[in-house]
Amino acid sequence: MRSFLSYFGILFISVSVSAQDAYQFTPIIDLETTPVISQGRTGTCWSFSSTSFLESEVIRLTGKQIDLSEMYTVRNTYPKKLENFVMRQGKAQFSEGGLAHDVLNSVAQYGLVPNDTFSGLFTSETSHNHAELVAVLKAMGETYIDNPARKLSKKWKPATEAVLDIYLGQNVSNFNYNGKSFTPESFRRELKIVPEDYLTITSFTHAPFYSSFVLNIPDNWSYGSMYNVPLNDMIATVDNALANGFTVELDCDVSEKTFSSKSGVAVIPANAANNTEALNAIYPERIVTQEYRQDEFENFNTTDDHLMHITGSLKDQNGTKYYKVKNSWGTDESRNANGGYVYFSEAYMKLKAISVTVHKDAIPKTTARKLKL
Repeated sequence: MRSFLSYFGILFISVSVSAQDAYQFTPIIDLETTPVISQGRTGTCWSFSSTSFLESEVIRLTGKQIDLSEMYTVRNTYPKKLENFVMRQGKAQFSEGGLAHDVLNSVAQYGLVPNDTFSGLFTSETSHNHAELVAVLKAMGETYIDNPARKLSKKWKPATEAVLDIYLGQNVSNFNYNGKSFTPESFRRELKIVPEDYLTITSFTHAPFYSSFVLNIPDNWSYGSMYNVPLNDMIATVDNALANGFTVELDCDVSEKTFSSKSGVAVIPANAANNTEALNAIYPERIVTQEYRQDEFENFNTTDDHLMHITGSLKDQNGTKYYKVKNSWGTDESRNANGGYVYFSEAYMKLKAISVTVHKDAIPKTTARKLKL
């Protein structure tokens, strides 16, 4: 009898430990943004997320909700990517990927246009697919590099533009919007977007804190600089931004089994044995230190896979904080929970956020002073 009761007690404890509570989320901060859309079969999350970020900035700055063109930025960035690839004789990244500063660089040089003015789609097309476009552009670049005469034709840049005209559409110089005539540059000014006002913050120990450096990751093909701060300062920047009405652009790793758009959560369980269950119920999470974050980056367990847009925060029934992160994979409920948003735990953010991009006024004053901003 005693042994049966002991067995029953052990069984009861085991069931109690494994039966966790399903997530129940309560919004804390929910900032206004534009609807979730899909990037289609492209690797242009950098443009979709950063454009969404700028759309929220337009709402904050002007009160207007405007659907900006992601593909106008992509159309003007591909020639720069190909030129970088060719002039480095193929020893550089040429792919669909990029980072937030690529959008800001494009906005500074080429301005902004509404999506109705330049969608990157033709009449018969309903979604984006750049597989063929990128293959053609890369093949062109490799042809120029491998030219037996060792001399580039002067036609390669116009040829690049012609390919982009065919696949995405001719570039824009003037357009009408709400009865007014604009250039892309005058439209940018109308929306009060100043590219120089946006900064990228990261946190790694292989570069000095409170200084800027070029983070060597594959999609940083344009060698953009980032400000380096301690991990707690980076998280404090996100929290300060949200608390003061600023949304945040995010570059992160989504390759983990504990990231799931289908379940709508991203977490770092303390025990890897709970990885699958933790997508649906609350389990204790790992304490993420600066050292562990660095180790995971240097051993390539943390990679820059995807860019997304942080628009708010939530808490679960235990009071644990999460970040509301807007994805660009559409709203199909069979693949995307929470209307296309993923709720990142703070542990996941600390470990898997490569960098964040914010308006300079969103940075806490103490951090800004240390960065000499």
